[in-house]
Parts: sequence; structure tokens; C-alpha cells
Amino acid sequence: MTFARRAFFRMAAGAAALQVVSCFAWAQAYPTRPVRIIVGFAAGGTTDISARLIGQWLSDRLAQQFIVENRPGAATNIATEAVVRAAPDGYTLLTVGATNTVNGTLYNKLNFNFIRDIAPVAGITRAAFVMAVHPSFPAKTVPEFIAYAKANPGKLNIGGSSPLTQTAVELFKIMAGVNILYVPYRGDGPGLTDVMGRQVDMYLSGAVAASEQVKSGKLYALAVTTATRSEALPETPAVAEFVPGYEASVFSGIGAPRSTPAAIIDKLNREINAGLVEPKLKMRLAEVGGRVLPGSPADFGRLLANETEKWAKVIKFAGIKAE
Repeated sequence: MTFARRAFFRMAAGAAALQVVSCFAWAQAYPTRPVRIIVGFAAGGTTDISARLIGQWLSDRLAQQFIVENRPGAATNIATEAVVRAAPDGYTLLTVGATNTVNGTLYNKLNFNFIRDIAPVAGITRAAFVMAVHPSFPAKTVPEFIAYAKANPGKLNIGGSSPLTQTAVELFKIMAGVNILYVPYRGDGPGLTDVMGRQVDMYLSGAVAASEQVKSGKLYALAVTTATRSEALPETPAVAEFVPGYEASVFSGIGAPRSTPAAIIDKLNREINAGLVEPKLKMRLAEVGGRVLPGSPADFGRLLANETEKWAKVIKFAGIKAE
């Protein structure tokens, strides 16, 4: 090898090392200005509150503002696209939810690919839906409900307020072998009111949203939909105890635009995970969002990929269409 070639390779190696050092130093200094956390829902819901709790934690830990910005509409697709199009510098983040794992199949003309274009940063919480009925409903267990539905095919209805609840109902129908009608609602409030008024047979609600009515006796919880029982309703069995393998849950976390530096993602992941084990923050998150969901960016990425694949199969089998 000639002297000129050796000199060239030394210079190239030095430049690469300098670039790595520069990126590391940039990540160490991050953030140097306010960071936006985009939420695809209106203010006041569980996803919004969870984002604000994590945002405040990060603001305190990193001495820079993490500001929640609500961009509701199009089943979170407006918010997601805004983050996909943002600079991949760590200053625009997305509150990722279970709805994102449904949308890729439900909407076939999106201007982005969620799994490809959003980098997973960290999970925050995972929570159950609850199958809530009026206390006078004749079935008091999941097996009794399945038997009642089979004896009355096409006559029972279940309400829900999102594409995710619809796919959860469809999965239950497939696995339990029942024929029931899904009724869409604009939110848990109207749906819970209707099931208390016996205008709908069952409502699939967030466990936290329904827990007060269940504890007061205004509603009866047949089951929760997570693989194990919910901390919000510990006495209520899981559907999987009677329909093995059934699971449907709502979760939240943080994502970033594709190509965001790994050092920044890792830094955010470490700080968020530190919050998930801090007793006061953990308690507040449990009050609004269920069980905390710690793990690495790769762990959260696997969850997103697995849920996307799972719900794609259900949507295609059931022929669900976006409204």
C-alpha cells in the first residue's frame, strides 16, 4: 500500500471517528430547546394525560420544556403524518398508541407507513378494555354470555368508540364463534351512558373509564381483555381465562421520525424508563392508563410490529372498512 493510500485511509477513519464523537456530543447536549410531543387525540383523554405526565417528567429531568400539542382527527393519522414529516432531530415526538397498529391496514391510502416511518422510543402504559353490561343483563360470566349470544344469533350488540375496539370485538366473535353487532360511538362517555340505560347490551370501555361505574354497581364487568387481570379491576376475570389466547389492549408510548439519531432515542428511552419506576409517576400513570410498559426501543418496536400483524389479520378476515 502506498504512502498516499495509507494517508487517505487514516484521514477517512479519523473523519468517521470525528462524526461519531460529534453525534455523541450532540446527543449528550440534547435537548437545547423545547420539544413537542404530538398527540392524535383531544386534550383530556387518557392518552393525552399520559403524554402530559411523561412530558412533565422529561421537562424536569432534562431541564427543557416538553410541550404536548394536540392534533386530533382522522383516527390519529393527522398527528402521525405531522411527525413523519418533521425533522428527525428529536424535537418532534409522537404519542404512539394501539390505534396506530390498526390504521396501517384499515386505511389503504395513507401517505406514510407507520412501522417504516416512525422509530419506536419507549412504551408508557398498557391497559385493558372491560366488557361492561347492565347489572340486570342475564349473563354474568363470559361462558354465559357466549351461550346467550349463540342462543340469540345477531340479536346482541356491543358498543365501542374506536377502530381498535371494533377489531377487538371482531376478534372475540371469531374466537368465541358468536354473531353479535358492533355499534360505533364517539367516546366512552356516551357509550357507558347507553349501556347503563340498556340501550346497548354491552360496551367495550377502557377499564379506567368504566371502573367507577363498576365499583358503584351501576355497571357489571364481565371480563377484561388483557391477557391477565387488570389492576383497575382486580376481581374481574380476563377473557383469556375462558377463551384461551384472546387478548386486546390499549397501550401508549413515544415514537420519533425515522432517522432520528439512535443516541437521542436511547437517551429518551432511559429517561422515560426512569419515570416508569418512580413511585409517584407510576401511581399517576396507573390511575389514568393502566400498567406501566417499560423496555428498550427494540422491545417497543416488537410490540408495535406484532400488534400491527395481529390486527391486520383480523381486519382482513372480518372485512372491516374505515368509516
